[in-house]
Amino acid sequence: MSRSDASNSAPSTNYLLSALPSREYNHLLPHLDRVPLPFKAVLHEPGQLISHLYFPTSGMLSLLRGRDGREGGMEVGVVGREGMTGLPVFLGWDTAITRSIVQVPGEALRISADKFRLLVGRDSVLHELLLRYVHVFLTQLAQAVACNSLHSVEKRLCRWLLTVHDRAGCDRFPLTHAFLAAMLGVRRASVSEAARRLRQAGLVRYGGGQLTVLDRRGLERTVCDCYRLIKTELNRLLSGIP
Repeated sequence: MSRSDASNSAPSTNYLLSALPSREYNHLLPHLDRVPLPFKAVLHEPGQLISHLYFPTSGMLSLLRGRDGREGGMEVGVVGREGMTGLPVFLGWDTAITRSIVQVPGEALRISADKFRLLVGRDSVLHELLLRYVHVFLTQLAQAVACNSLHSVEKRLCRWLLTVHDRAGCDRFPLTHAFLAAMLGVRRASVSEAARRLRQAGLVRYGGGQLTVLDRRGLERTVCDCYRLIKTELNRLLSGIP
């Protein structure tokens, strides 16, 4: 994965980094590398040492937990420009517990785990912001577990599409029925039927491994309350960010 020095770039479009006071941001800047996030690139693997942390500035990452030791797994969380991947390092651990994979290509600012530990102390603004972000991430995780147990595949699919739409910052992104089935932990036929209903309602268009959101408001009318509960906590985080 190629990289470029971020020291001469404009302030970050990652919400956490953009909220930092100039002095703290400039202190971190020489240690941040701007790197591409190619589609399907794997940044972390469960049980492996976390060498770098990533602050996405565009695109989206999925965090996956494997099933029965098989490759891939079910999605347990997503990270976009509102957050950071590599939270175990912030929490005092050094190995990943999820597989971090790029689902919507983009870019990120990357810092080594060693530099992060050295520069982000308990008295830093970034430390405080990351504590709040951990709360948002745990809310996302807990609500997703409940949603997967209680709600229909169609409503869960709407939640996922809106979540991606919020973070990706674009209407069109890579998507296949096989991937969605794995992310939602259901049969491919179930996802295909749910996606067909959304397409017939004029909410989405898909084909050729791409999906386009046509009617976001329609998705919001269809989705379960889980999305709104997660969104509320995310908005609480972002409301404190200039």
